[in-house]
Parts: sequence; C-alpha cells; structure tokens
Amino acid sequence: MAYYVYMLRCGDGSLYTGSTSQVSRRVAVHQSGKGAKYTRSRLPVELVYQETLPDRSAALRREAAIKKLTRGQKLALLAEKESMQVEMRGKDRR
Repeated sequence: MAYYVYMLRCGDGSLYTGSTSQVSRRVAVHQSGKGAKYTRSRLPVELVYQETLPDRSAALRREAAIKKLTRGQKLALLAEKESMQVEMRGKDRR
C-alpha cells in the first residue's frame, strides 16, 4: 500500500503538512472541520501538494522533514512541483 505526504493551503494562507494512505478522504475530513486541530479554525483548505512514498515509515520521515522547512522553502517546493507539472503537460502535447 502506498502512503502519501500532502500539504494544504489553509484559508488564512498558512500551510499544513500531513501524511495518509488516502489523500482525498483525509482532505475531506480536514474540509469538514473534523481533521487536525490546526486546520479546524483555518477553513477552507486546499490540497496544494502530494508526494507518494512506498510505506508509512517513509511517509512519516518525509512529513517530518517537510515540517522542518521554512515557509519559504515550502513555497519553493510547491513552485518546483508546479513547474514539473507544467513541463510534463508540455511534453504530453507533442
């Protein structure tokens, strides 16, 4: 079973990082106000990043590493991911 690290942009502009085996279900729980205490008062949330990892242990390690990043470094990670997605869309059109 694959695990995921995800990042949410909260209604106040802050970023929240977590890990799960089912991203869409977990985001829905956050959005309903029943997720992490941090996100409950910062609704709505938007999924802005996800990364697939081979197992729960790897996901938890990656989550911890991302949480140690500064806000600027997290935003750079988001920008890098977006850049890669745009590049891949361009290759798909060829």
